[in-house]
Amino acid sequence: MIIIPARLNSSRFANKILVDILGLPMVIRTAKQVSSLDKVVIATDSQEVIDLASQYGFDAVMTSSSHNSGTDRINEAVNILNLSEDEIIINVQGDEPFIEIEVVEAVINRVKQIKENNEDIMITSCYKEISSELADDPNHVKVVLDEHSNAIYFSRAKVPYHRDHHEVTNYSGHLGIYGFTKKSLNAFCELKSSKLENIEKLEQLRAIDNGQKIAMVKVVSKSFGIDTQADLDNAIKIFS
Repeated sequence: MIIIPARLNSSRFANKILVDILGLPMVIRTAKQVSSLDKVVIATDSQEVIDLASQYGFDAVMTSSSHNSGTDRINEAVNILNLSEDEIIINVQGDEPFIEIEVVEAVINRVKQIKENNEDIMITSCYKEISSELADDPNHVKVVLDEHSNAIYFSRAKVPYHRDHHEVTNYSGHLGIYGFTKKSLNAFCELKSSKLENIEKLEQLRAIDNGQKIAMVKVVSKSFGIDTQADLDNAIKIFS
């Protein structure tokens, strides 16, 4: 199941999930973008979004307005829906209206592989190569991988640091698509918020801080999350 967390209020871009994206509200365009892969449910704190989802034929679940993260929101939703513990849950952010289905499919397939092989992995996510220039932007999160393609660290800083100052053209940019089973999602949300998570404001660090593994899949993607009006203007220019 694909669950889209859709909090109405946004500190950087008011009501961004409702803004028009080529004729559709952002959250609806995101839902339509991935609906060919699996059932899509929108988890929200807004009756307006509930009604909007119904208008376009999508199921929606009302969740608390007090959640600090989208992951906590979808965790409440899967418990309300009473899904089985081995159900695959994919968290697709509501501000990714142009996410390629191949990217989401790659995460789904990796979670299936983890289940089949009974691997000790809590979360699955993905990354793409980004330029050195893009890596300078703290809004583009970087991930450092081990030799098994598991995440060692996520940071808004430009990591890894290249001490010898040779020219590096590509960094690993994290994409905020997350895959769980319901069991591993519940386990993640039971962990206490961690020190590094609070410093970087990156909730996935909570898993690493607690000794859990995050499997990373390399993908090719032109998509990006829309956090500001400038992001929206840029996305419309690129994808229209």
